[in-house]
Amino acid sequence: MSWLFGWGRSSGAPPADELTAAAAPAEGSGGAKPGDKWSNFDPTGLERAAKAAKDLDQSRNAKEALALARMQEQTVQLEHQSKVKEYEAAVEQLKGEQIRLQGEERRKTLAEETKQNQARAQYQDKLARQRYDDQLRQQQFLNEENLRKQEESVVKQEAMRKSTIEHEMELRHKNDLLRVEAEAKARAQVERENADLIREQIRLKAAEHRQTVLESIKTAGAVFGEGFRAFVSDWDKLTATVAGLTLLAAGVYSARNATAVAGRYIEARLGKPSLVRETSRITVAEAIKHPVKTTKRLRSRPQDALEGVVLSAALEGRVRDVAIATRNTRQNKGLYRNILMYGPPGTGKTLFAKKLALHSGMDFAIMTGGDVAPMGRDGVTAMHKVFDWASTSRRGLLLFVDEADAFLRKRSTEKISEDLRATLNAFLYRTGEQSNKFMLVLASNQPEQFDWAINDRIDEIVNFALPGLDERERLVRMYFDKFVLVPATTGRQRLKLAQFDYGQKCSDIAQRAEGMSGREISKLGVAWQVSGKAFLAQKIQPLKNEYIFKDNLFISSSFPKGRRLLFRGWRFD
Repeated sequence: MSWLFGWGRSSGAPPADELTAAAAPAEGSGGAKPGDKWSNFDPTGLERAAKAAKDLDQSRNAKEALALARMQEQTVQLEHQSKVKEYEAAVEQLKGEQIRLQGEERRKTLAEETKQNQARAQYQDKLARQRYDDQLRQQQFLNEENLRKQEESVVKQEAMRKSTIEHEMELRHKNDLLRVEAEAKARAQVERENADLIREQIRLKAAEHRQTVLESIKTAGAVFGEGFRAFVSDWDKLTATVAGLTLLAAGVYSARNATAVAGRYIEARLGKPSLVRETSRITVAEAIKHPVKTTKRLRSRPQDALEGVVLSAALEGRVRDVAIATRNTRQNKGLYRNILMYGPPGTGKTLFAKKLALHSGMDFAIMTGGDVAPMGRDGVTAMHKVFDWASTSRRGLLLFVDEADAFLRKRSTEKISEDLRATLNAFLYRTGEQSNKFMLVLASNQPEQFDWAINDRIDEIVNFALPGLDERERLVRMYFDKFVLVPATTGRQRLKLAQFDYGQKCSDIAQRAEGMSGREISKLGVAWQVSGKAFLAQKIQPLKNEYIFKDNLFISSSFPKGRRLLFRGWRFD
């Protein structure tokens, strides 16, 4: 028993020879089957166990051995329980795995069923479309067949109608020929029968007409001769007649000259010369035609010379000095300085000239050099009319000549005609001295073509260059606000405007618009507005986004060369 609890042989455990001896009778039996269940029982083992238990009770470590046995038993039980728990956890895990596999199988089954249903629906839809296409083709074939039959019928009817008309015209022509032939034969026969009577009637009418004319001539000569004889014999009547004719001739000549002088005076004071295309001076006809506009113009106050004009900082400072000097000259009634503005087209020369006149309180008149050459010999008279009309302005006139190099070219060249050379001489004569009535502003893209005498008339030269990056950004923002933001917030029909960074978009456009003038950028703004209104008016479906102005708004890199704008999926060339 002590061996069972882990004790050694020194604690009184039975020796091995005793166990062998106890088991010997069992082996010596030769494996014969006992007669009953107790015939083979060996009580020595029980005796040894009892003896071991007795020794254990008498031992002083019995309690510790018993406690150790209990602890071992509890340990075994706990290990058994942990194995049971592990087995239960494994069983639960197997159940969860089985449920997951069942769920996956179910999902696969549902997906396969959905796929089969979709394939079945697609196949049914394909069959339906094929049936519909077959029906359409059949209907189209029937329509084409009916149309062909109708066309054939119409062609046949037209051919029948045409043949009927031709037959009727042929019959009518034959009848007309027969009728004309019969009438000619009858008329010829009547004339042959009445030829003598007709000749006699003609002879009698000629004799009667000759007699009437002769008698009329005799009567008129007699009357005129008696009257002239009586007029010449009466000296008082002759004197009165001569005096009356003289006074009549003098009155006609005086009235004609007076009318011409009055017309020139009225034209110089109130009319507008033919060379002047646009002016701020108020004429009688314009005042009668537009009274409200005339009243507003009379009440208008001087404006800033650079209002709405975007220029570089250096150029802005220089033209502002010119504007201040011109205003002071006008207020002090001094002599105006003539200015030459040159640079690429569309850089603001004409706009600044108008603003300069309004800022100084002057009237402005715009003429172009291209209108002078076609006038030929009348160019000299027209040029004098322009300066006579300019000299009559009470407020002072700013005469702006656009494309001045068209007729102010060098006189030494052979390309200039005699009429144009005479017009140029008249211009030089009228601008030889500075005036306190008008100010001359010339604009040109090629100032090197001017005659050397023109350079002597110029007091100041201003170069209008293409706008830089900062100026382009200011122009883009100004025209974006004018043509896009204002129509998007005011008016009945407003543009649709998406939410995006307007400032960044304007900066991007300004960078892409390198080499463009202010006029070209303004046309770009007009293109934005026109395309937006076309979208609202025609309900054009955009290609990408729902809104008009969004990330799809940009200028292609070839815009300065090809003038091409890509906008909202639409291309404007």
